[in-house]
Amino acid sequence: MNNCLLVINSGSSSIKFAIYQQDASSSQLVADATGQIQGIGNQPNFKVNNSHGVVLVERTFSVDEAHDHTDAITIIRAWLGEYFAKGTLLAVGHRVVHGGQHYSAPILIDAKVLAELEDLVPLAPLHQPHNLAAIRVLLETIPSLPQVACFDTAFHRVQPEIAQRFALPRHYFDEGVRRYGFHGLSYEYIVSVLPTLDPALQDARIIVAHLGNGASLCAIYKGRSIATTMGLSPLDGLVMGTRCGNIDPGVLLYLMDRHNMDVHALEELLYHESGLLGVSGISNDMRTLLASVDPHAKEAIELFVYRVGREIGSLVAALGGLDALVFTGGIGEHSAVIRAKVCHQAAWLGLELDEPANETSSSRISTLSSKVSAWVVATDENLMIANHTLRQVTIDGDN
Repeated sequence: MNNCLLVINSGSSSIKFAIYQQDASSSQLVADATGQIQGIGNQPNFKVNNSHGVVLVERTFSVDEAHDHTDAITIIRAWLGEYFAKGTLLAVGHRVVHGGQHYSAPILIDAKVLAELEDLVPLAPLHQPHNLAAIRVLLETIPSLPQVACFDTAFHRVQPEIAQRFALPRHYFDEGVRRYGFHGLSYEYIVSVLPTLDPALQDARIIVAHLGNGASLCAIYKGRSIATTMGLSPLDGLVMGTRCGNIDPGVLLYLMDRHNMDVHALEELLYHESGLLGVSGISNDMRTLLASVDPHAKEAIELFVYRVGREIGSLVAALGGLDALVFTGGIGEHSAVIRAKVCHQAAWLGLELDEPANETSSSRISTLSSKVSAWVVATDENLMIANHTLRQVTIDGDN
């Protein structure tokens, strides 16, 4: 085995990871294995597959053995020690959801950087603590191993200031209360591959729809983020699996006054009990809702699509027009039904859906005569993180 890079993506109850090697002939990074521990704190299951899908290891642990993320990363570390017995682990790249106003590019992590990222936990309480848990364990146990933080917010830091502002007193903006946007690693990857599908997309006005359990839209012009639907936190914008998306602040005041909700109760409601799950009362999984005959499931789907369509109109205004609409994410890549519904809502823009192409999830799903083209592109945040990590370690080594 040659030199390798490890990418870690920590969620609320899981840690996913990927191992990359450099191809000897092209120097390109190639996926070598992927793995995850799911059900942390419940019934943890550890599974790793190689690049051909062959299961390398699968084991279920007791709750005591993987009680939290610290235990989980320790299990992964032990397996990696065996896996890398004949190779070298160069560095670890981490997906970190929030970089705040100061971190607009990947950065090597040290104790100071980690402390500053922990200060951002209130802005992304569902994600940030878990992102940082793995970093902390590796800093303590293998301090010499380079670790790189790659931020979901970084891609949007180039937006004009007017797009980042809330209409609040100025001092709040100065202290960091602003629209940050998320899913930036996904958008960055999509931008990097679009010209291979059509060179004209490199300088085009594009809306990318990252639709999954977490969902957002991003308006992109000449490869740069112009506006996005998420704001200070990953709560804003579209209807999501369990998150409400955009909501009138007056609703929160009402809930606090009428139902005596404190900040913790509101956090639980907005992050875990709302969205598709809250409206349907059935599930946060779009596949389950599409298969259901329950009218509440249908209503949740209609609300999801309506909000996507409405926000597309908003971002078209920010772009001054639209040349292409791109679908990615779990729903965007795999649900022909949702893509069709969204494209039909966007027909007013001159988008003509190619129904057979959409059913087969072809790269281009619009007709050749469509004024606005539509595409399906599988995102690869892990590869984006791996490339950033390799570049950062190389730069640091050159210094």
